[in-house]
Amino acid sequence: MTQIALVISASLGLMLAEHRVSRAHERRLLARGAVGPARDWFPIVALLYPASLVAMGLEGLWRASHAPLQASEGPAWFASGLLLFVASKALKYWAIGALGERWTFRILVLPGAPLVTRGPYRFVAHPNFIAVIGELAGAAMMCGARITGSVGVCVYGLVLWMRARIEDRALKEYA
Repeated sequence: MTQIALVISASLGLMLAEHRVSRAHERRLLARGAVGPARDWFPIVALLYPASLVAMGLEGLWRASHAPLQASEGPAWFASGLLLFVASKALKYWAIGALGERWTFRILVLPGAPLVTRGPYRFVAHPNFIAVIGELAGAAMMCGARITGSVGVCVYGLVLWMRARIEDRALKEYA
């Protein structure tokens, strides 16, 4: 049970630290004339990610207190989830490093600025979104949250897919 509380606390703590970086980047981008689409999924994204983590933690705590340990919740499952989570964070921070101050939680585009094509952006258009799905899947594995983890990853994946389409349109419109 302590492991689950630690996983969720660490995940939410990292999210809050990332939010702080994002807000600083937003202020700088807006001061430089950045614009965003009229329809941004940020409010949904901002609510759904922490809600998914909390739901996974609650499921994990419930399972730990009401059910015997299953093979799918044992040390190997936790270690695999931890590895996926850490690898996903590494991908995310590589993407953040490549974008620099152009990385934010919101969709903001600097008109006329070229697309970033370094770092993981050489290989895929939205590495940050891939990383976030990996973070959620890793957290679900560490918590033993089979139901809320599966639902959270699928729902958040759909929201990010829709958000990627909006971001792609904004990049084309303002480039």
